[in-house]
Amino acid sequence: MTRTAPRTDWHPASWSQYPASQQAVYPDEAGLAAIVAELSKLPPLVTSWEVDALKEHIARAQRGEAFVLQGGDCAETFEECTSENIVAKLKILLQMSVVMLYGLKKPVVRIGRMAGQYAKPRSADTETRDGESLPSFRGDLVNRSPFTRNDREPDPELILRGYERAALTLNFVRSLIDGGFADLHHPEYWDLDWVGHSATAEEYRAIVRSISDSLDFLETVSGAPVHKTQRADIYAAHEGLHLHYEQAQTRYLDRRGRWYNLTTHFPWIGMRTAALDGAHVEFFRGIANPVGIKIGPGMTREWLQGLIGVLNPNNEPGRLTLIHRFGAKAIEDHLPEMIRAVRETGSPVLWVCDPMHGNTESTAVGVKTRRFDNIVTEVEAAFAVHQSMGSYLGGVHLELTGENVTECTGGARGLTDGDLARAYKSTVDPRLNYEQAMEVAMRISGVHK
Repeated sequence: MTRTAPRTDWHPASWSQYPASQQAVYPDEAGLAAIVAELSKLPPLVTSWEVDALKEHIARAQRGEAFVLQGGDCAETFEECTSENIVAKLKILLQMSVVMLYGLKKPVVRIGRMAGQYAKPRSADTETRDGESLPSFRGDLVNRSPFTRNDREPDPELILRGYERAALTLNFVRSLIDGGFADLHHPEYWDLDWVGHSATAEEYRAIVRSISDSLDFLETVSGAPVHKTQRADIYAAHEGLHLHYEQAQTRYLDRRGRWYNLTTHFPWIGMRTAALDGAHVEFFRGIANPVGIKIGPGMTREWLQGLIGVLNPNNEPGRLTLIHRFGAKAIEDHLPEMIRAVRETGSPVLWVCDPMHGNTESTAVGVKTRRFDNIVTEVEAAFAVHQSMGSYLGGVHLELTGENVTECTGGARGLTDGDLARAYKSTVDPRLNYEQAMEVAMRISGVHK
């Protein structure tokens, strides 16, 4: 794969000169342009110093000095932008990070799939039911899910609604953190009410007591509070799929001399939009944010090396994260070649395991699910492969929720295919529920075998 389009001076809209996959077709082009212009004048969702701080954290994780936990919904919806849902997401990320901090003995960087995960790639541009074909549902940022012509027509106004929901989410997250919600002195505040019966609950609370006692001891000895333990930053991430949305909030900062995509701290590119001569790679190459690339079985060494050359030509630490998603059955066949290919470039990268997307399957009645055992198997295999090759697995990327859903089978409670209908809420991909997510965290930390 090569870049066939002419390489021009970069600007936020230069992507429009390249083939753009997974983009909705808006009948009202003038309306779209007006919305993009309006959004470009609104305050940014994140700040450049937050973006740069995350890049420094990722650089440390690349050196093996930290571990990244990235998690959240497969696809956010406007309807679920509620205080209860946001608090539940924060609680599960914080609880998982405490377990990992305890077991791995290194800082955990928390990145939520939140405040912008409103657009989703589709395998086809149209969907057909009873002989009628309509545009596919591409997420709340683009159109609406009911199967009617009006609902499925891409609506530029939804771009503004997405921005507003993302702003509300980030504002609430910041308020919670600034108000002491993430104080590591009191992680018992993060308990989710319905999980008292969880098989891992007592193990988690024992870890909490140990951490609290340790903090109390340190502060008693030193006579001063351990300030850094009072705040657990949460960074936002989403797939940078909808290029008009990403473009609208991309700004040049004179004092830093760089362009920043200020819709999020950490955008990533999916494999379906990672063509070297494509619009997404063109857009991503010009922004200063740390960025991720999903890599799966279809990725070749030449393709990956080409992406690294375009997206991180100066081998900048903290810039590039590779999120591998091969599946439990294929990871040992594919990951070593990718590690060797990256090593040849000399570029520092953060390796992150996504054990969700490569392990998706359907039940006998057509319900999409993921088997907990396959998820854990891929994580454990990823650690083993990296260790055997002298590499470092520096993070995990999980689709999860703090809700009591039944979307993935297995785990401590032994959910079966028959249990899925009880509380299956996802409109796109199945997520780990609280118990399953905590069990993954404990497996990673070595606490729960």
